[in-house]
Amino acid sequence: MKMSDRAFDRYLDDLCDGLGHADRREGLKGYCRGLMLPLERKSVEPLAAHLDPRHVRAVHQSLHHFVAKSQWSDAAVLERVRSHVVSAMNARDRRYWIVDDTGFRKHGKHSVGVARQYCGEIGKQDNCQVAVSVSLATVSASVPIAWRLYLPEVWAEDEERRAKAGVPEEILFATKPEIALAQLQQAQRDAVPEGIVLADAGYGTNTSWREGLVAAGLRYVVGVISSVKVWPQGQEPQLVATGSGKGRPPIRRLRDAGHQPLAVEDLALQLDARRYRRVSWREGSKGPLSSRFAAVRVRAAQGDHLRPEEWLLIEWPKHRDEPRKYFLSNLPADTTLAQLVADAKARWRIERDYHDLKQEFGLDHYEGRGWRGFHHHATLCIAAYAFLVSERLRGSSQKKPSEFPKPALPKNYRARGTATSATSPA
Repeated sequence: MKMSDRAFDRYLDDLCDGLGHADRREGLKGYCRGLMLPLERKSVEPLAAHLDPRHVRAVHQSLHHFVAKSQWSDAAVLERVRSHVVSAMNARDRRYWIVDDTGFRKHGKHSVGVARQYCGEIGKQDNCQVAVSVSLATVSASVPIAWRLYLPEVWAEDEERRAKAGVPEEILFATKPEIALAQLQQAQRDAVPEGIVLADAGYGTNTSWREGLVAAGLRYVVGVISSVKVWPQGQEPQLVATGSGKGRPPIRRLRDAGHQPLAVEDLALQLDARRYRRVSWREGSKGPLSSRFAAVRVRAAQGDHLRPEEWLLIEWPKHRDEPRKYFLSNLPADTTLAQLVADAKARWRIERDYHDLKQEFGLDHYEGRGWRGFHHHATLCIAAYAFLVSERLRGSSQKKPSEFPKPALPKNYRARGTATSATSPA
């Protein structure tokens, strides 16, 4: 794709209409065009160097101001991004809202939100930033529609650090599930085409979070850990009336030796082997992806009140000694096993989003320290990525940025910080 491509220009013009001021248009267009280039590093300085090698310093200052300082709305731009992708999606396809978070490893301690915390990118604790997102997905494509930095409690309560990083006053400490639930509720208010909520066990195990989804009228298929307790179908805690005998007696549910819920792992192990069936859910690079699954009706056992029946989906690969994954879902009781599996496994698209956003569009390359710049950079990366997604949905054979020829720099170019810098006054 050439940067003069008319479709891309029209797309950027539409995004610019959400910026609020005409003098911000060149910043957005330049930044997004830079993100489309096949560069190893997509922080501000390399973008400036390749966009205009003869005026690197001026372009660098302009792009830096646009992404780190300019007060345009991420939500307004992402709304236009979303509309562009939705218009290319097949309205008949099953839709999903995929919740997840991703980490950005950092060496210093001054970038907004940096703390020692779990980093999904490497699967362990590290010094990093973490952002929570919701992606709108179908079987054919997905794109993030909401994005917010998780602010650890040590940051949320430190007024000096907040001020230096420009954290807005209205941003208070919130857990990742709380952030995600707020994003889903906002998507409803924005009339985003509704989808089945998908999330891993980090979110799905949280009972309050699932209750929040139910209260919002949302369907879900979410992972849970093996120790989550459920009541198998036909079993429930015994009803016991308590109180003084006056008026309507309070009712609570008694758990005793004969009325105890099961961990989902124990329930899975007790099931007849004939309940497990091999199901394929999509084509992988080496052929159809398949595994063994069983689905049973259960009630979640947290708390004293009786919860509605829902599905427990269990994945137990044939050559493993124990089940591999568990999912709870409030999809209708007549949902087929094949459909439950297809929905649970549709969450793989969020991994594709993160991979392409980081590898192809520099999502994790931002070098600034402030709240505004962190979110502006992510919004622009998502905008560039979304154009590629929508063009593919429309049948265009668009390439990834890494597949284009790399633009040349002048022979005397030196990055900032070297002995002879291209950004120097000379």
